[in-house]
Amino acid sequence: MTHLPFFQIDAFATRIFEGNQACVMPMDAFLPDAQLQAIAAENNVAETAFIVDKGDGIWALRWFTPTIEVPLCGHATLASAHALFAQMGFDGEEIGFDTVKSGRLTVKRLPDGRYEMDFPAPEVSKIDVTEDVAVALGGWPLEAWGGPFYAAVFASAEDIITLQPDLDLIKRLGVFRNIDRGNLGCLAVQGDGIDVVSRFFAPASGIPEDPATGSWHCMVAAILGPRFKRRIDCFQAYPGRGASIGIELIGDRVKLRGHAVTVIEGKFAL
Repeated sequence: MTHLPFFQIDAFATRIFEGNQACVMPMDAFLPDAQLQAIAAENNVAETAFIVDKGDGIWALRWFTPTIEVPLCGHATLASAHALFAQMGFDGEEIGFDTVKSGRLTVKRLPDGRYEMDFPAPEVSKIDVTEDVAVALGGWPLEAWGGPFYAAVFASAEDIITLQPDLDLIKRLGVFRNIDRGNLGCLAVQGDGIDVVSRFFAPASGIPEDPATGSWHCMVAAILGPRFKRRIDCFQAYPGRGASIGIELIGDRVKLRGHAVTVIEGKFAL
């Protein structure tokens, strides 16, 4: 029987039971895809990150939900960096992660204890608000944006928090241009110390509602960065958890900032 190192980490969290859960599993080489997917299904958290050391502070990185491999995942990248810095003794200034579809991603530690990730900014554009999206969300957005996901903009944080979406309808929503089917975020600009409040639903990816979503916040940065022209403090309002995520659009890159906390360290028996 093979035993693989295993870490479960709450990402974009300052304490346990906040942010989003991710499992991080270092290995000498990637196992066959079917085994990686089976492990992620067994872990049954939003994403499992598999990392392979390439030397010189660079790791190959892949992310799997319980049902699919995804092209980009922020919270599991943050969790992977935290595992390396906090649990595995990496003492360099910056970690590089080589990914299949999102290129080289980097993570460094900030003096305040947060991690700062450097991600690509997606292309976004305004699109029409459609009735099927409004029905699925249970509210009519002020405006909509297309990019990696469908983004619905509402008037207030209260609108976001009180949404009661129909996840079956969201899962069946058609493809809008190049937007992934069944993956939909909603946001509102808000004051009182928080700039943006949002939620993210991904039933088509096996995640009914995601507690903290870095890839979604790359899209939020692309939409709102030109308006704010500064660092933006965001709160992802997953019921019962919540996640604080700092974002900043710099050219064609997004800085994502947040804390992480180790919850479980052990071995996965395979």
